[in-house]
Amino acid sequence: MTSVNDVRTDDAGDEPGGYAAARLRLLQGEARFGPPRRSALADLTDDWLARLFRAGKPGPGISLVAVGGYGRGELSPRSDLDLLLLHDGAADPDTVAALADRIWYPVWDLGLALDHSVRTPAEARKTAGDDLKVQLGLLDARHLVGDLGLTAGLRTAVLADWRNQAPKRLPELRELCAERAERQGELQYLLEPDLKEARGGLRDATALRAVAASWLADAPREGLADARRRLLDVRDALHLATGRATDRLALQEQDQVAAELGLLDADTLLRQVYEAARTVSYASDVTWREVGRVLASRSVRPRLRAMLGGRSAPVERSPLAEGVVEMDGEVVLARAARPERDPVLPLRAAAAAAQAGLPLSLHAVRRLAAATRPLPTPWPAEAREQLVTLLGAGRPTVEVWEALEAEGLVTRLLPDWERVRCRPQRNAVHTWTVDRHLVETAVRASELTRRVGRPDLLLVAALLHDIGKGWPGDHSVAGETIARDVATRIGFDRADAAVLAALVRHHLLLIETATRRDLDDPATVRAVADAVGSHGTLELLHALTEADALATGPAAWSSWRGSLVADLVKRVAAVLAGDEPLDPDAVEPTAHQERLAVEAFRTGGPVLTLQAQADAAASAEEGGEPAAPGPQGAESQGAEPQGAERQGAELLIAVPDQPGVLPAVAGVLALHRLTVRTAELRSLSLPEEWGQGARPRKAEGRTGDRSVLLLNWRVSAEYGSLPQAARLRADLVRALDGSLDIAARLAERDAAYPRRRGVVAPPARVRVAPAGSRLATVIEVRAQDAPGLLHRIGRALEVSDVRMRSAHVSTLGANAVDAFYVTGPEGTPLPAEEAVAVARSLEAALRPNPSGR
Repeated sequence: MTSVNDVRTDDAGDEPGGYAAARLRLLQGEARFGPPRRSALADLTDDWLARLFRAGKPGPGISLVAVGGYGRGELSPRSDLDLLLLHDGAADPDTVAALADRIWYPVWDLGLALDHSVRTPAEARKTAGDDLKVQLGLLDARHLVGDLGLTAGLRTAVLADWRNQAPKRLPELRELCAERAERQGELQYLLEPDLKEARGGLRDATALRAVAASWLADAPREGLADARRRLLDVRDALHLATGRATDRLALQEQDQVAAELGLLDADTLLRQVYEAARTVSYASDVTWREVGRVLASRSVRPRLRAMLGGRSAPVERSPLAEGVVEMDGEVVLARAARPERDPVLPLRAAAAAAQAGLPLSLHAVRRLAAATRPLPTPWPAEAREQLVTLLGAGRPTVEVWEALEAEGLVTRLLPDWERVRCRPQRNAVHTWTVDRHLVETAVRASELTRRVGRPDLLLVAALLHDIGKGWPGDHSVAGETIARDVATRIGFDRADAAVLAALVRHHLLLIETATRRDLDDPATVRAVADAVGSHGTLELLHALTEADALATGPAAWSSWRGSLVADLVKRVAAVLAGDEPLDPDAVEPTAHQERLAVEAFRTGGPVLTLQAQADAAASAEEGGEPAAPGPQGAESQGAEPQGAERQGAELLIAVPDQPGVLPAVAGVLALHRLTVRTAELRSLSLPEEWGQGARPRKAEGRTGDRSVLLLNWRVSAEYGSLPQAARLRADLVRALDGSLDIAARLAERDAAYPRRRGVVAPPARVRVAPAGSRLATVIEVRAQDAPGLLHRIGRALEVSDVRMRSAHVSTLGANAVDAFYVTGPEGTPLPAEEAVAVARSLEAALRPNPSGR
């Protein structure tokens, strides 16, 4: 293999072919990544461009200058070449233009990206004054060849301009960084991050260099150079893996990039990227805070000195807690503070800062990290109380926690934190890494502390609920053990530690049960009550569930999900109080359902109503009763939704009992781009005297010619407004009589939207869930969400000759997790062997066909 030292600059020659061959040998050599390779590539390119420049026989007063990333010597395999042909204005313009062509065209001939300009020093300075990005590039100007004095003069002038104009230009730079962060997001939390543009990326690292060059403030240096090097190494590997000039680390390329860098897997790669981005982001926060403080002091303190007769204005220090004061907008240690004698001081200072909504001083955090002794085990009561105070401070907790983490104090206090620090979550539903999600959950939980009797347990459970994700296996099971150990270490008694362990073990119980199980089934409610055990734990678990979902991302919580969880909690609380769950077979149909059933039997076809549920969802969340469905004929006309919740609706359908109803309805809903949230089915048997207004009686199974199916669906529009009920009914009639080929229509629509290249969904998994229901067998389906998925499942269940009692549909990102309560033709649960056979048959039906669809 070729090493960096084996590639000599004289191998490049004057011709593009010689440089291209030398460049290729360098990129394929042993030193494929790191500063030596980037420096060698820059040297090789410098020599080639110098030869091209000299071949043009330039006169005096002309030089070739590298700027931007090339000026810093940070050439990745597909980097642009940023070049400035600088001249003093004395040379003939045609001669300068010919020289420029002699340099630019060979670069273009090789297919290299080129950002070029031809200017005098005065023109360069004027352009820099008008364009901040140009000025930032010139700050890294590096002489390549030609008149060295001309280049040096420009560098000196540009740096002087930058320092003189810093009070004006630095706020502009800060705004530019903020706008980019708003547009590109936080690199340390993105599944497909832009290594250059996202916040915490290479652009921010360059901005910190510019701030340092202003002499107005400086960034924390510890770890910053290593973070920048890591991001550049990853970008090099990305360029080589893709063969493109890209900075976006796409999912389908992460495994190959990890392999290029010799890393274990893509998660290891992402974790290293996140750690580097976190270092850059924290340094940016500290630096811009210092810039703001310096600029503010420059404008305020002269006036104060004038008012005080020329004497310096005193710096105020306001006490916040024992050993902690506020000074100049930051939280610092008091002069009398002795971290080496006060192991609780880091938590006390952090809690005081969060409660005051102020940042922790960088110098204070570093002193605490260097001097504070470890806390004893178990912690003293004050330490535990200060941790709870920090977690309960709300949004300011995040910035304070990041300051502690940047100096290693969090893992010193909670050693188990190391396994979740910067750990990616490969699920589009999750907005954050595992560690940030835990802090965000605590922030959300702080808003719910008035709802629970033990807010301290709620906040600590929020911080620990996913701590098991750093270990193999079920993270709830692993987390239960870790939470119990942590609770004991930080000073909770045995009973409180048991509650915290239970909260961590069951933190997904309420949301999964509410969205995936039949709440009318007594076994469902009884199982949750047995797991929870007490009203106090149920109360805490309810609040933790909401905080966890809100901290996960916008797709994880809604008023609909909240109402389902609240309904489950209400039922479980009743069981814990000694009440028995209500038997769903004892529930009589509503008058509205009766009218629909009678009308369906009379007409021999489907009858339906579609009622928007936005107001009902909001009312239920506030403790009110949902609005009753409108009468037949008062269907929604598809008013334009005003938000995600306004797209929801209740669809009630009555249709004479016949084969194929479920797949037909599911298919029609898919054609109209309606997402199914829940589906409940029941059968009514109409008596002979139905025409005289008699109540229909419930059917025990298929009851023949007088049986009517009632389907109650909760649906939402994928986008746009809800369809008109008349159109739904017309398509349903056609689907039931066979004139509408739903499968073909769905396949046509699917073919028009090809799947993303390189992304292969894992196969569907179907299992018989151990729900313990006496009413039905629970079949759980986990599959890639797609239009018509419920239609395919319904067809497969029809083929298996089973009846569906209810369906509970939950979509998490691109994944559907659905539960179906099915019975045999006689209305009883399936025998074990038959249930397994149905599950296997359904799994086979969900396998993609040879076309991949």
